[in-house]
Amino acid sequence: MRQVKIFTGSSHTELSALILERLGQAAAPALVKRSANMEMGVEIGVSVRNQDVFIIQSGSDTINDHLMELLIMINACKLASARRITAVIPYLPYSKQSKKKKARGSITSKLVANMLQVSGVDHIITLDLHSSQIQGFFTKPVDNLLAEPVIAQYIQSTLYEEADNVRGCVISKNSGSAKRVTSLADILKMDFALIHRESNFQASKKSSGLAENDVMRLTLVGEVKGMVCYVVDDIINDIHTFLDTAAHLKQCEAKKVTIVATHGILSREALIEIHECDAIDEVAITNSYPMDDELKNLTDKLKIIDVSGVLAEAIRRTHNGESISYLFSHVV
Repeated sequence: MRQVKIFTGSSHTELSALILERLGQAAAPALVKRSANMEMGVEIGVSVRNQDVFIIQSGSDTINDHLMELLIMINACKLASARRITAVIPYLPYSKQSKKKKARGSITSKLVANMLQVSGVDHIITLDLHSSQIQGFFTKPVDNLLAEPVIAQYIQSTLYEEADNVRGCVISKNSGSAKRVTSLADILKMDFALIHRESNFQASKKSSGLAENDVMRLTLVGEVKGMVCYVVDDIINDIHTFLDTAAHLKQCEAKKVTIVATHGILSREALIEIHECDAIDEVAITNSYPMDDELKNLTDKLKIIDVSGVLAEAIRRTHNGESISYLFSHVV
């Protein structure tokens, strides 16, 4: 890959190394410095004049620091006369905040898009945006890659390990993820089912009188008896909806329950809860979001799906001016 420089931020060094290995490239040198008051500075250690520049930086649990690092690195390359700057952001920060949830709330993902553009970015490559309308927040091109092909391959491989007469079923834990689940089910030629959630109010007596407790009633739309169930979503962060979904599926006589998500934003407490939940047999996430080895070792239920291939190929095709539509339906 000629006339190209690939810089890596500090948020996800493991994924960056896998991408660079697939491309046969070494990371371009850049020094991130912090002053006494924790202000951040970036020094680019190589000329990028008239070069095609890629900067790999994913969201992380220190999301604000790493977002600021990305912005400064983009701006440093812009001021150094880079020809084109592409930010490769597997997990786009603040992507869940793409609309007002309250009357006086903010649309933070739009703010992040504006910040990236002001810093000097020319192109964004990301993976499984939480909301597709986020692409419209940018005036620059956005390539929203899909983890669907590698997830489909993973599901096929795990189902193949089961007995010959066992069927699989893809599950949507709420109506919001139904479109993603039906698309995956069509690819796998597999059944799908939906969990319908309904709030009930039950009165409970207290010393001060009656109080109302919000209770969620789950209803399974579909059949899962004797099946291997894959509960699919783009992000796993608050795990309680996954826990009650898995418990309900086991009550409906599902043989096995696997949680599958693209971005695994899992805390230590979440992983411990998953490990202690008898209803969940396995959790499969991609390596789009950084997770240290200590967290990975908290439970043997956790499986990691590698997406470095699709990101590396997207970088190569973008640099060479090739179409990336092939990546939406094929595993690389």
